Order: sequence, then C-alpha cells, then structure tokens
Amino acid sequence: MTQQTIAISGETLNRTRMEQLTSAAGDLLRFDDCDFEGLDLSRLNLEAAYFHNCRLTDASLYAANLANTVWQRCRAGHADFESANLVDAKFTSCDLNNSKWRRAKLGSVHYQSCKLTGAIFEEVSHLGLSFEDCLLIGADLQKMSFRKAKLAGLDFSDADLSGSDFRDAIFEGGSLRDAVLVAARFEGADLREADISGLKLVNARLFKGATISHRQAAELIMELGINVG
Repeated sequence: MTQQTIAISGETLNRTRMEQLTSAAGDLLRFDDCDFEGLDLSRLNLEAAYFHNCRLTDASLYAANLANTVWQRCRAGHADFESANLVDAKFTSCDLNNSKWRRAKLGSVHYQSCKLTGAIFEEVSHLGLSFEDCLLIGADLQKMSFRKAKLAGLDFSDADLSGSDFRDAIFEGGSLRDAVLVAARFEGADLREADISGLKLVNARLFKGATISHRQAAELIMELGINVG
C-alpha cells in the first residue's frame, strides 16, 4: 500500500480532529503552523509525523507513539512527553523549556539548537541520544550517559548531572558552570574548551583523569585563594 501524506496547515486542533487524522493506518501526517496548545494528545499514534512551526505549549503527549517524528521550530514549553516513544525522533531549533520526558523512550533521538532549560529527563531510555548546540540550563539529567560522546556547544549551567557518565567525552565549548556533579564520572574526558568556572574544591576530585587547560587549572587554584604568578 502506498503511503499518502496528509498536510494540515494553520489549524487549531482538538482531540476529536486528531483521533480522526490518526485513524487512517499508514498515512503520513504533516503539520505546518498548527496550534496544539494545551491539547491532550496522549496515547495517539503519530509515528513519522512532521511538525513545523507548531505550538504545543502545555500539551500532553503522554505515552504517544512519536517514533521517527520530525520537529522543526516548534514551541513546546511545559509540554509533557512522559512515557512517549520517541525513538529516532529529531528536534531542530525548538523551544522545549521546562518540558517533561519522564520514562520516555529516547533511543537515537537528536536535539539540535534547542532550548531545554529546566527540562526533566527522569528515568529515560536514552541509548544513542544526542544533543548539539542546546541550552540545558537547570535541566534534570541525572544518571545520563554521555560516555565517549562529542558534546558540541552544550550549556549545562546549573543542571543536575548527579551520577552522569562523561567518561572519554569531548567537550567542544559549552559550560558546566555551577552544575550539580555529585557522583558524576569524567575519567578520560577532554574539558579544555568547556567553562568549568564555579567549580568547588570538593568537586575537583571528580575530574581526576580528565584533561583541562592551563587556564582552567589556574582558575581552580585561584578558587583556593592562591594567586598564580
């Protein structure tokens, strides 16, 4: 059966309309400039759907099938993706501030140039998950694995990275300023391009085995009140 693409543009959607659209098995859905604000989209099958410049603020996507979806320039602050299947989804230039991803399946999901300030990634399945040029300020990323990853332009300022694994990771810019790093691991990590200001002496031992620059080392020593000549 040949897949057909159903294009919806400029609509304000409701639950009934979405149930009708998703009832046609095999059809691909494309949404442009659509409004889903505050809408209950829980448990709907939206696999491989395309969302461009859509508004999903406060929307609930609980347990929805969002595998292989594409999201471009969408605004989804405070949206709830709890328990959703997002395997192989791609988010580009989206506002996802304060979004919730608890227990979501995020295998091979890619976030590029996204705002994820305050986002909660609790108990997610995340093998192959990647971020690029994203704001993760104050995000909850506890026990996440970034092992051997190339981390380009990620701002983890004030984020909770407790128990996260950064072993052998390479930081290309970005920031760990004032992040919570309890029990995080950095053996073999290259932190020379990252902002690690605000690091306390009690946290310094977490970076044993990591590589930092001479400038960063001087800043750490100055945190102890020792002047570097």
